[in-house]
This record gives sequence, structure tokens and C-alpha cells, in this order.
Amino acid sequence: MAEVASPALSQAPMLQLHQLNAWYGESHVLHGIDLRVMKGEIVTLLGRNGAGKTTTLKSIIGVMSKRSGSVKVQGIETIDLPSRKIAKLGLGYVPEERGIYASLSVEENLMLPPRVKDGGLTVSEIFTLFPNIKERLSSQGTKLSGGEQQMLAMGRVLRTGADLLLLDEPTEGLAPIIVDQIGLALKELKKRGFTVLLVEQNFKFATQIADRHYVVEQGKVVDQATNDDVLRDESKMLKYLGV
Repeated sequence: MAEVASPALSQAPMLQLHQLNAWYGESHVLHGIDLRVMKGEIVTLLGRNGAGKTTTLKSIIGVMSKRSGSVKVQGIETIDLPSRKIAKLGLGYVPEERGIYASLSVEENLMLPPRVKDGGLTVSEIFTLFPNIKERLSSQGTKLSGGEQQMLAMGRVLRTGADLLLLDEPTEGLAPIIVDQIGLALKELKKRGFTVLLVEQNFKFATQIADRHYVVEQGKVVDQATNDDVLRDESKMLKYLGV
């Protein structure tokens, strides 16, 4: 399968997977994933539930029990590195469950992770990106709405200096107005040079923010397309998604 042209192919990929395999115990769930994400791109992983999208993100960050193949972050091979060392390369992961600590306030949740490298957003910049957080600093983390928790989880990662973001279902279960806010935030991060790989079920949202899309089925990449190609003919992608 030929690689879809990217606007930044002259550069080294920010993230590149080659023949990535992964297992949950004895269960082989990823079967040779190949993809790349260039600096400043927003790229989505599309596919039905259970296709292997979340497992791909977990494999990149290194939390799977077993993986093989190649995962290069900013040109550095990470397949044999522990997740803490992978994070220090500037990779930030926001899981679907968001990981907000109930025993901590919003401010404590925001300030909890250590910096992994220079260049993270300041607290003031995070408040500009997600003004809802500033208004709720003293609240218990899990008292926030789902959308506010998503903003907090993203803001927490951005403060650490991560510039390659892995987002798992950032709009899942959120009201349309909050989905729009998340979309605007991602577009702003793209303008600032951040790179994003996200799992997304909301096809309309994906086409509003992404440069390119990969389709995952049964642990394999089965198709890919630029966003312009998808917008010209959505039917094939919708068929993959069963919509």
C-alpha cells in the first residue's frame, strides 16, 4: 500500500511505525502497523470498536506487555525503551478515561506531572486555551464535567513539554459545544507546531481538524487518505466505519 503524500515529506517523521506488532498476554492484537506522522500534522486513526486503535497508542507509549517492530519518535528507536524514557522524548498520552485523580483539586491535577523537557505551555497559556479550567481550579478533579476533564487532561500533558500528543477519543460523550472547543484548541496547537495522533470515532470532527487519516481493521492499517481526498468522497471511509 503506497504512502499518502504529506506536505512535509522532506522532513524526518515526528513519529514512524514500521511492522509494529503487539500482544495482550498471549493474544496477538496488532499485526504489522505501518504509519508516519510529520511535525505539525494532525493525523487520525479511524476504525470500528476493537480494531486496534487504542492498542496502537498504548504500543507507541510503551505500556503493552509485549511489542515488536519499530517505533521511532523524532528519529529515535523506542521499541526497547520503557515508557518513562519514551515520555522524555516529548511524547504525551491522554487516555480515553483521562486519568484525573479524584483526591486532587484541578490545580493539583494540572501541576502533578513533572516536566519532560523544555518548551511546555505555561499555566497562563493553558488557561487561554482552556478557560474552563481556570474557573474550576479549587474544585475536586472528578467533579468536573466530562469536557472539562478532557481539557484538564490535555492541559496537564501540554505543561510537561510534550510536543507529540497521543489522544484517545478526545470527544467521546461530549456535548457539541465542548467538541467545538476541543477542535479549536487542536487547531491552535497545530499552529504552534504541535503534532497530534488521535483515535476518533466522530468522523465529522476528524474531517474538520485532521490532515490525514489511517483506517485500522483487525490490528492492521487497511487504508489511508488525505483529508482533502476524504472530503471529496466520504463514502469509502464511511463504509469502513459502518456508518
